[in-house]
Amino acid sequence: MARYKRSEAREWGREMLNGVANVTIPTMKSDFETLNETAIRHDVELSIKHGFVGSLACSEVAITLDQYGQFLSVMADQAAGRSIIVHHAVFNSLEQNLRALKMAEEGGAELVLLSYPPYFYPKDYEEVYEYTRTMCEATDLAVMLFQLPAWGFQRLHPSDIPVSLLRRLVDDCPNVAGIKAEGGTPHFMSMIEVHRHFHKEVVVSCPLDFEYVPLAQVMPIQFSGTNYTSLYGPTIPNIHKLIAAGEYDEATRIWYEIEPARKAFLGQGVAAHGLINRMMWKYEGWLQGYNGGPMPHPTMRVHSHSMKALRQGMIASNLNPTQDPDEAFFIGRNPE
Repeated sequence: MARYKRSEAREWGREMLNGVANVTIPTMKSDFETLNETAIRHDVELSIKHGFVGSLACSEVAITLDQYGQFLSVMADQAAGRSIIVHHAVFNSLEQNLRALKMAEEGGAELVLLSYPPYFYPKDYEEVYEYTRTMCEATDLAVMLFQLPAWGFQRLHPSDIPVSLLRRLVDDCPNVAGIKAEGGTPHFMSMIEVHRHFHKEVVVSCPLDFEYVPLAQVMPIQFSGTNYTSLYGPTIPNIHKLIAAGEYDEATRIWYEIEPARKAFLGQGVAAHGLINRMMWKYEGWLQGYNGGPMPHPTMRVHSHSMKALRQGMIASNLNPTQDPDEAFFIGRNPE
């Protein structure tokens, strides 16, 4: 149950979406049939310990809708109000996404990251508006709009979702509490434009650490997420605190220090053709103490050359990755 009313979504967002949110990826038992609840609870607890204010219940993996509902509920139960559970609204169709919204509400999510299905191929932005408004009107939860090249909307506008459409949605949907501004990647013009137009009304998230840390020193950015920053352990939440305190030199020093890990990550091509390699994200988190362990097939894979590069990047960045051998990743820290 959310801690706010629908009419309070923006006020709640302004107060609570302050910090960094990561991503939790579900873990299966060794039979690959059922969820490993112990492993999921381990990841939520470590995320809180690392200073993340929230975590996305990742649905972009090969689990059923019912398994996803269970996964999110376990996350919310473990978080027990200490962390914001974010619903990943990216199932196959509008109908499935509406069902998943109800599961998310009942399971304890407090924020919806509104995404678009792979087979949603709108002919114009009016179709995007109708889909998005339908989703927003179907829930009392706060919604974060999401610009991203993966949706395929750049054929309509270089920013993926232009300011004119965002303006309509912010005006027409009072539970829109934020915008994840990742449009037009690799350029950050959209982040600048969205911030300029909307940061006084809704929370504008800058999810990429290599953009967030520099930009937050020259413009107010209170939230970064959801993102892959479990890669760095508690580092990005710590940098957020430094920036909030005006300690820009120290934040910048640490940002430079983790450059080897950043380059190793960006060099792996983790988002080919719009699908993120969640198994690789899971390995990166495992290096920092998260569970690792089984994911159901089909999944993209992580190979030895990538594991070596990621581990060495962390070592060079003084991030102290686990000394456990890579084969232990495939079993996980809480095998069942």
